[in-house]
Amino acid sequence: MSTSDLIRLEIEQDLAIVTLNRPEKRNALNDAMREELLAVLREAAADKAVKALILTGAGQAFCAGGDIAAMQERAQAPAGEVAFNGWSRQQRTHQAVAFLHELPKPVVAAVNGPATGLGADIAMACDFVVAGAHASFAWNYVLRGLIPDGGGMYFLPRRVGLVKAKELIFSGQTIDAPEALRIGAADRLAEADALLAEARSLTRQFTQGSGAAIALGKATLNQSFELDAHTIFAQGSQAQAICYTTTEHQQSVAAFLNRKNRNR
Repeated sequence: MSTSDLIRLEIEQDLAIVTLNRPEKRNALNDAMREELLAVLREAAADKAVKALILTGAGQAFCAGGDIAAMQERAQAPAGEVAFNGWSRQQRTHQAVAFLHELPKPVVAAVNGPATGLGADIAMACDFVVAGAHASFAWNYVLRGLIPDGGGMYFLPRRVGLVKAKELIFSGQTIDAPEALRIGAADRLAEADALLAEARSLTRQFTQGSGAAIALGKATLNQSFELDAHTIFAQGSQAQAICYTTTEHQQSVAAFLNRKNRNR
């Protein structure tokens, strides 16, 4: 187990559980937390024993988004520095969210409480979302005079459709877990005391097969809305050629043929 002040990483056999660990601030992300999150995600990605990852929050919230107090503090910087400081910080945010989205292993968000602003964006960046009984989602940036800056304008329309995404982003309204499931922002519901068990159950489905095949498939699927069919076909052909060379594929073929020969 790897533990920091702000992010906790636990390894359960072939499963990594990453916990946003700032419960006194409802896991609102400050600059240090962004840096630690990216570092922990890189650690989990590099661990060959880890086949999948669960992301959740400590305490009552999944993630309250950006730290509002820090926003006020940043606004006090000299006028000539505010914009560039903001751009630099956004680059670090985007690195963390992009790495989460592109991590070559299945990622499940176990949303234990409110996921607000950047917190909602982070949940949408995961491959699958399990919403607990106390989960809620709000892209309430507009109420702070902002737009979604954690990938929400990319991820949310792909989950709920363009018009629904506009409704949620333009209004800043909060939706509960059943509504998130109904519109496609969540994939499963769980009772509060069974959230991690449900997330583990879902995640275990993705740890039995070839890690290489999942990584290659995910990389192509993540681009399938942007690229034309022929490009996707070409990427699939290249990925399949790699799969043919993996130990997992070769062992699977040998095991199948051995079973077939024994049954003759």
